[in-house]
Amino acid sequence: MTNDSNEILVEQEVTYTLEMDGKFFIVENVPARVNIETGEQFFSPDTAERLQQIIWNSEEPVRMIETPVYKFAA
Repeated sequence: MTNDSNEILVEQEVTYTLEMDGKFFIVENVPARVNIETGEQFFSPDTAERLQQIIWNSEEPVRMIETPVYKFAA
């Protein structure tokens, strides 16, 4: 699939991440069109709306993960 800029976009399922109010949210298996050269992800309006519903409505997660946090010190 291509658009006017000759970018090649492919349909894939991606992992969407968001930081909001000091919390991280991860949504797996999200349908997206992905630019194969840059990795940029494009979501349909319906998908974007569903992502908002999942996160803003605090739906029950399928699992929880623990992740380390590091400080970048120069």
